[in-house]
Amino acid sequence: MTPLRALLHDSHFRRGARDMLDFAPGIAAWALVTGVAMAKSGLSLPLAVLMSLTVYAGSAQLASLPLLASGAPMWVIWAAAFCVNLRFVIFSAQWRTHLGHLPRARRLAIGYLLADLNLIAFQRAWPGAKREPGQVPYILGGIATIWLTWQIPALLGIFLSAAIPTEWGLGFAGTLAMLGLTYGLMHDRSTWTAALVAGAAAVAAYALPLKLNIVVAIAAAVAAGFMMEQADRAARKLRGGA
Repeated sequence: MTPLRALLHDSHFRRGARDMLDFAPGIAAWALVTGVAMAKSGLSLPLAVLMSLTVYAGSAQLASLPLLASGAPMWVIWAAAFCVNLRFVIFSAQWRTHLGHLPRARRLAIGYLLADLNLIAFQRAWPGAKREPGQVPYILGGIATIWLTWQIPALLGIFLSAAIPTEWGLGFAGTLAMLGLTYGLMHDRSTWTAALVAGAAAVAAYALPLKLNIVVAIAAAVAAGFMMEQADRAARKLRGGA
């Protein structure tokens, strides 16, 4: 049996793929909106397809598209995408325990394909913060489901954008989908605080040009989340020493 066929028959791989199906409707709606947005932002069809297949970061794509359309400087576009994806630095620290033993090339490939929701599903399935057999196939199963759930609707949105009227309000539908997915990520006091701070900062900085209020909101959220984590860690140390 080939390694790929063995993986497809692995019970952990199948479980990982099934667990991600809970998020499929929201991911598909978000991907469709992103595909339509790419096609309607002025990108050529080949560039839109290339962006979907290579960038593979819906929030960064949606943040950068208005900047591309408005002719913003490249450094602003890169800064916006970088700030939006800063959360993956935190996520990578959580993945290290479970993936750190793999060869570097494999870690890089898996890290590129991992999404926010992969971490949520993984932490539900493997609540212990330790490496256990079956975790890597489980992660790969989740990656397979999310990648297909994202790319197929995104490509449909790109190719069918001309047939989708603006009056359908897909932008609002995409916002609702993103809100639903974001809510799933908010599982403790730190993430709730970061979300509230981000919302307040985005509104306060709304007058900034080139949608820089998004960058401000992300920076404020990362700072707030980091401070909350530090405070919680200090509180746990005090309780442990008491």
